[in-house]
Amino acid sequence: MVNGLRQSQAQLLMSSAHRILSRSSEDTNAAIAVAQRAFTTFQHTTPKERARILQKWSDLMTEHLETLAKILMYENGRPIAGARQEIQYAAGFFDWFRGEAERSYGYTATGTTPGNRVITIQQPVGVVGVLTPWNFPSAMITRKIAGAIAAGCTVVLKPAAETPYSALALAELGERAGIPKGVFNVVTTNKHVQEVGTAVTTHKDVKKISFTGSTRVGKLLMAQASSTMKKCSFELGGNAPFIVFHDADLEKTMTGLLAGKFRGSGQTCVSPNRIYVQSGIYDAFIARFTKQVRKQMRTGVVEDDQTTLGCVINSKALDKIEHLVADAKSKGAEAVIGGERGMDFPSNLYPATILTNMNSEMEASQTEMFGPVATVYRFDTEKDVIAQANQSEVGLAAYVYTENLPVAWRVAEALQGDAASH
Repeated sequence: MVNGLRQSQAQLLMSSAHRILSRSSEDTNAAIAVAQRAFTTFQHTTPKERARILQKWSDLMTEHLETLAKILMYENGRPIAGARQEIQYAAGFFDWFRGEAERSYGYTATGTTPGNRVITIQQPVGVVGVLTPWNFPSAMITRKIAGAIAAGCTVVLKPAAETPYSALALAELGERAGIPKGVFNVVTTNKHVQEVGTAVTTHKDVKKISFTGSTRVGKLLMAQASSTMKKCSFELGGNAPFIVFHDADLEKTMTGLLAGKFRGSGQTCVSPNRIYVQSGIYDAFIARFTKQVRKQMRTGVVEDDQTTLGCVINSKALDKIEHLVADAKSKGAEAVIGGERGMDFPSNLYPATILTNMNSEMEASQTEMFGPVATVYRFDTEKDVIAQANQSEVGLAAYVYTENLPVAWRVAEALQGDAASH
């Protein structure tokens, strides 16, 4: 592993968001008013017209992929190869919803009275408030706004305070794509984050909220949105279990684990946080996993295509990781690789880490790590691992690796999460 992130880049990473214009609740209310006025006409545009805009927007993202990737790289800290992948992924949402725009079908149902029919049509709800996180500063935006715009809604977006530039770049390309004025509005802020969020969630003209972020903030936003009975779509925190049975194909397992655990330096809500390995293959798994992490996780200059592990978002995130690792080690965990930052490490860089001998008494068992730290637990039976995996307070995703399909289905159905991959 090579430590080589330039200090100037680390400083830019920490300071770039603080140079953006910080909007207030008054600005937010003004943006909502603009979006509401735009909705009165945009809702009547044809699906074909909205599809054309989304297609052009996607094309422009592809055309300017390198510029968008560099913006993401510097404000988020992700190495350039991963940044390019996100831009391609983000453009794909415009492609998908371009097609869906022209599939806004209603349906007909039989009424309760003979000869009567109930006809249902789909219509845009109005202004949509969108609040996005910093870990996917482009993809989380396009994933939310593409569907809203395809349906004929207008949008007021509050991007994360840490990553405003990706949002502004998307807005610029949207204007070039022909999005009508007032349809897509970006409210950036780093000094009035809570104030702006409250303005979005409580304004009477905002009819729906889409939010991705922490469970704690999600609870606050839902309570605020309830005052005006808004529709809410939330994707909140996770603490995903990654279960490996003794008959698993370890090559496939390693591919899935490395991609899932260390993508975005482990800062994703579906990152495999708790890795459960059956006792019969535990030692062999640890040896193989350690070898692959040493081989594939390379830190370095973020512009280098060979760099695979970047910084975490800020010093607060770094402090949290260091606390969780220290707590685990104090209670018996062993760091077989990583586990502490070297003296020469640049700001906000944490090494790829594997902790073994984990148990449920450690804070990391209940707390989302959001960092490049893999915690590995041992289990004996199917019943045992289901009980361990379900001890977490939150469940967003889960992963099951086995060659036994009935086992995969039983475990997936028993896990208390929103999605299971096997």
